[in-house]
Amino acid sequence: MAAGIRAEIKIDDPPDCIVAQAAAETSGRAHSVSKSTNPSAPERVTVEFMLEAETEPDEFDVDADLSSIFSYGSSTVYRFERDLDGDCPCACIEQFDCPLVGVRAHGAALYLTFHAPDMAQLQAVIGALRERYATLDVQRLLQSQQEHTEQNLVFVDRNTLTDRQAEVLETAHRMGYFEHPKRANAGEVADELGITGTTLTEHLAAAQTKLLDAILDHE
Repeated sequence: MAAGIRAEIKIDDPPDCIVAQAAAETSGRAHSVSKSTNPSAPERVTVEFMLEAETEPDEFDVDADLSSIFSYGSSTVYRFERDLDGDCPCACIEQFDCPLVGVRAHGAALYLTFHAPDMAQLQAVIGALRERYATLDVQRLLQSQQEHTEQNLVFVDRNTLTDRQAEVLETAHRMGYFEHPKRANAGEVADELGITGTTLTEHLAAAQTKLLDAILDHE
Protein backbone atom coordinates (compact mmCIF):
# COMPACT_ATOMS: atom_id res chain seq x y z
CA MET A 1 0.00 0.00 0.00
CA ALA A 2 1.32 3.47 -0.89
CA ALA A 3 2.52 5.56 2.06
CA GLY A 4 0.89 8.86 1.13
CA ILE A 5 0.04 11.71 3.48
CA ARG A 6 -3.43 12.99 4.29
CA ALA A 7 -3.35 16.67 5.24
CA GLU A 8 -6.10 18.66 6.93
CA ILE A 9 -5.55 22.42 6.96
CA LYS A 10 -7.45 25.50 8.12
CA ILE A 11 -7.33 29.00 6.63
CA ASP A 12 -9.07 31.83 8.49
CA ASP A 13 -10.97 34.30 6.33
CA PRO A 14 -9.38 33.60 2.92
CA PRO A 15 -10.20 36.65 0.78
CA ASP A 16 -10.57 34.69 -2.46
CA CYS A 17 -12.75 31.75 -1.38
CA ILE A 18 -16.43 32.07 -2.33
CA VAL A 19 -17.50 29.18 -0.08
CA ALA A 20 -15.90 30.72 3.02
CA GLN A 21 -17.25 34.18 2.14
CA ALA A 22 -20.81 32.84 1.89
CA ALA A 23 -20.49 30.96 5.19
CA ALA A 24 -19.07 34.04 6.91
CA GLU A 25 -21.85 36.34 5.67
CA THR A 26 -24.53 34.00 7.00
CA SER A 27 -22.68 32.84 10.14
CA GLY A 28 -23.33 29.39 8.75
CA ARG A 29 -21.70 26.15 7.66
CA ALA A 30 -20.83 25.20 4.10
CA HIS A 31 -20.17 21.60 3.10
CA SER A 32 -20.84 18.97 0.41
CA VAL A 33 -18.68 20.91 -2.05
CA SER A 34 -18.54 19.38 -5.53
CA LYS A 35 -17.02 20.47 -8.84
CA SER A 36 -17.56 19.73 -12.49
CA THR A 37 -16.16 20.90 -15.82
CA ASN A 38 -17.81 21.46 -19.18
CA PRO A 39 -15.88 19.92 -22.12
CA SER A 40 -16.78 22.96 -24.21
CA ALA A 41 -15.20 25.30 -21.61
CA PRO A 42 -12.45 23.26 -19.88
CA GLU A 43 -10.85 26.40 -18.47
CA ARG A 44 -13.88 26.97 -16.20
CA VAL A 45 -15.06 24.99 -13.17
CA THR A 46 -18.62 24.86 -11.84
CA VAL A 47 -18.77 24.57 -8.05
CA GLU A 48 -21.76 23.61 -5.90
CA PHE A 49 -21.99 23.63 -2.11
CA MET A 50 -24.63 23.30 0.60
CA LEU A 51 -24.99 26.20 3.00
CA GLU A 52 -26.69 25.89 6.39
CA ALA A 53 -27.29 29.57 7.19
CA GLU A 54 -27.95 31.20 10.54
CA THR A 55 -28.97 34.43 8.81
CA GLU A 56 -30.11 34.89 5.21
CA PRO A 57 -28.77 37.98 3.42
CA ASP A 58 -30.88 39.66 0.75
CA GLU A 59 -27.86 39.51 -1.54
CA PHE A 60 -24.43 37.97 -1.14
CA ASP A 61 -21.46 40.33 -1.21
CA VAL A 62 -19.06 37.81 -2.76
CA ASP A 63 -16.78 37.83 -5.78
CA ALA A 64 -18.98 35.54 -7.86
CA ASP A 65 -22.52 35.13 -9.11
CA LEU A 66 -24.15 32.69 -6.70
CA SER A 67 -27.21 30.86 -7.98
CA SER A 68 -29.63 29.09 -5.65
CA ILE A 69 -30.24 25.56 -7.00
CA PHE A 70 -32.21 23.80 -4.28
CA SER A 71 -33.48 24.67 -0.82
CA TYR A 72 -35.04 22.89 2.13
CA GLY A 73 -35.33 24.18 5.68
CA SER A 74 -32.31 26.32 6.51
CA SER A 75 -30.12 24.57 3.90
CA THR A 76 -29.60 25.78 0.36
CA VAL A 77 -27.44 24.48 -2.46
CA TYR A 78 -25.61 27.23 -4.33
CA ARG A 79 -23.70 27.16 -7.60
CA PHE A 80 -21.01 29.42 -9.08
CA GLU A 81 -18.23 29.29 -11.64
CA ARG A 82 -14.50 30.00 -11.32
CA ASP A 83 -11.39 29.69 -13.46
CA LEU A 84 -9.71 26.30 -13.37
CA ASP A 85 -6.38 27.96 -12.51
CA GLY A 86 -7.88 30.67 -10.28
CA ASP A 87 -6.41 32.25 -7.17
CA CYS A 88 -8.48 30.45 -4.52
CA PRO A 89 -6.95 27.95 -2.03
CA CYS A 90 -8.51 24.97 -3.80
CA ALA A 91 -6.98 25.94 -7.15
CA CYS A 92 -3.61 26.45 -5.49
CA ILE A 93 -3.61 22.91 -4.09
CA GLU A 94 -4.89 21.38 -7.32
CA GLN A 95 -2.02 22.97 -9.27
CA PHE A 96 0.27 20.54 -7.43
CA ASP A 97 -1.77 17.59 -8.73
CA CYS A 98 -3.22 17.00 -5.25
CA PRO A 99 -7.01 16.59 -5.64
CA LEU A 100 -9.09 17.85 -2.74
CA VAL A 101 -11.10 15.22 -0.89
CA GLY A 102 -12.80 17.54 1.57
CA VAL A 103 -13.86 21.20 1.55
CA ARG A 104 -15.98 22.84 4.23
CA ALA A 105 -16.35 26.21 5.92
CA HIS A 106 -17.57 27.19 9.36
CA GLY A 107 -18.12 30.91 9.40
CA ALA A 108 -15.02 32.53 7.90
CA ALA A 109 -12.83 29.49 8.59
CA LEU A 110 -12.10 27.26 5.59
CA TYR A 111 -11.10 23.62 6.13
CA LEU A 112 -9.44 21.65 3.33
CA THR A 113 -8.36 18.01 3.15
CA PHE A 114 -6.10 16.60 0.46
CA HIS A 115 -3.61 13.80 -0.16
CA ALA A 116 0.06 14.33 -0.97
CA PRO A 117 2.17 11.44 -2.32
CA ASP A 118 5.15 12.26 -0.07
CA MET A 119 6.57 14.83 2.36
CA ALA A 120 8.39 16.74 -0.39
CA GLN A 121 5.12 17.36 -2.25
CA LEU A 122 3.38 18.29 1.00
CA GLN A 123 6.12 20.80 1.81
CA ALA A 124 5.69 22.36 -1.64
CA VAL A 125 1.91 22.71 -1.25
CA ILE A 126 2.09 24.12 2.28
CA GLY A 127 4.87 26.50 1.27
CA ALA A 128 2.84 27.89 -1.64
CA LEU A 129 -0.23 28.31 0.56
CA ARG A 130 1.71 30.06 3.34
CA GLU A 131 3.00 32.62 0.85
CA ARG A 132 -0.60 33.64 0.15
CA TYR A 133 -2.42 32.93 3.42
CA ALA A 134 -0.73 34.01 6.64
CA THR A 135 -3.55 32.47 8.69
CA LEU A 136 -2.95 28.92 7.41
CA ASP A 137 -2.73 26.28 10.14
CA VAL A 138 -1.95 22.60 9.62
CA GLN A 139 -4.61 20.84 11.67
CA ARG A 140 -3.60 17.23 11.18
CA LEU A 141 -1.29 15.02 9.13
CA LEU A 142 -1.74 11.28 8.74
CA GLN A 143 0.69 9.01 6.91
CA SER A 144 -0.59 5.68 5.69
CA GLN A 145 1.48 2.66 6.66
CA GLN A 146 1.52 -0.99 5.76
CA GLU A 147 -1.27 -3.26 7.04
CA HIS A 148 -3.82 -0.44 6.90
CA THR A 149 -2.44 1.52 9.84
CA GLU A 150 -1.91 5.26 10.07
CA GLN A 151 0.79 7.36 11.72
CA ASN A 152 0.22 10.86 13.02
CA LEU A 153 2.71 13.41 11.69
CA VAL A 154 3.49 16.96 12.75
CA PHE A 155 4.33 19.65 10.20
CA VAL A 156 7.11 21.90 11.50
CA ASP A 157 7.65 25.12 9.58
CA ARG A 158 11.41 25.84 9.49
CA ASN A 159 10.61 29.44 8.58
CA THR A 160 9.71 30.07 12.23
CA LEU A 161 13.44 29.84 13.01
CA THR A 162 15.78 32.71 12.27
CA ASP A 163 18.73 31.95 9.99
CA ARG A 164 21.07 32.07 12.97
CA GLN A 165 18.90 29.78 15.09
CA ALA A 166 18.73 27.25 12.24
CA GLU A 167 22.51 27.41 11.78
CA VAL A 168 23.16 26.87 15.49
CA LEU A 169 20.69 23.99 15.69
CA GLU A 170 22.05 22.27 12.58
CA THR A 171 25.67 22.66 13.72
CA ALA A 172 24.93 21.29 17.19
CA HIS A 173 23.11 18.34 15.65
CA ARG A 174 25.87 17.64 13.13
CA MET A 175 28.56 17.71 15.82
CA GLY A 176 26.62 15.30 18.04
CA TYR A 177 25.70 17.74 20.80
CA PHE A 178 22.26 16.12 21.25
CA GLU A 179 23.56 12.53 21.29
CA HIS A 180 23.99 10.40 24.43
CA PRO A 181 26.82 10.37 25.19
CA LYS A 182 27.59 13.72 23.54
CA ARG A 183 30.20 13.76 20.75
CA ALA A 184 30.67 17.51 21.31
CA ASN A 185 30.07 19.75 24.30
CA ALA A 186 28.64 23.27 24.31
CA GLY A 187 32.07 24.88 24.25
CA GLU A 188 33.13 22.94 21.16
CA VAL A 189 29.93 23.81 19.29
CA ALA A 190 30.28 27.47 20.29
CA ASP A 191 33.91 27.51 19.04
CA GLU A 192 32.82 25.99 15.74
CA LEU A 193 30.26 28.78 15.32
CA GLY A 194 32.56 31.52 16.60
CA ILE A 195 30.20 32.55 19.41
CA THR A 196 30.24 32.43 23.21
CA GLY A 197 28.75 29.59 25.21
CA THR A 198 26.07 31.93 26.55
CA THR A 199 25.03 32.97 23.05
CA LEU A 200 24.93 29.31 21.98
CA THR A 201 22.63 28.46 24.88
CA GLU A 202 20.31 31.36 24.07
CA HIS A 203 20.02 30.38 20.40
CA LEU A 204 19.45 26.69 21.20
CA ALA A 205 16.81 27.50 23.81
CA ALA A 206 14.92 29.80 21.44
CA ALA A 207 15.05 27.30 18.56
CA GLN A 208 14.00 24.34 20.69
CA THR A 209 11.12 26.31 22.20
CA LYS A 210 9.75 27.14 18.73
CA LEU A 211 10.03 23.52 17.61
CA LEU A 212 8.40 22.17 20.77
CA ASP A 213 5.60 24.72 20.50
CA ALA A 214 4.85 23.46 16.97
CA ILE A 215 4.90 19.81 18.07
CA LEU A 216 2.97 20.10 21.34
CA ASP A 217 0.29 22.37 19.86
CA HIS A 218 -0.72 19.43 17.62
CA GLU A 219 -0.76 16.75 20.29
